[in-house]
Amino acid sequence: MEIMVHEIETIPTKQECDSWLNYVVDALYVLGGKWKLPLILSLVQSPKRFNEIQHELSGISPKILAKELKDLELNEFIIRKVYAGTPAIIVYEATPHSLTLKNVLRELGLWGKQHREIIRKSMKRQAP
Repeated sequence: MEIMVHEIETIPTKQECDSWLNYVVDALYVLGGKWKLPLILSLVQSPKRFNEIQHELSGISPKILAKELKDLELNEFIIRKVYAGTPAIIVYEATPHSLTLKNVLRELGLWGKQHREIIRKSMKRQAP
């Protein structure tokens, strides 16, 4: 398997590195954790109700799901729509801002696939 490495055309200055470091820290603050990106990816595919999301993301507790949905709503990645009725119907959907993560999610997925292969090969070498 070939590891893809992008060549750096020029060496960034200290100021550029510091700026990018701050941007990365900001992004990880908003998107960090186990569930935020999978939640966004789920809702980009289609709007869903709470129980649909919980079923799709097996392993997430209702408490954590509620917290993550609130955080994503606060940061304008999702919107919560309430439809009148008895009981009320609440649907979560991705905002256009979520779509700005398309390339990030694609690259992260490619990196994750590549990393998984590296770990598998390493585990095979270590097996007795």
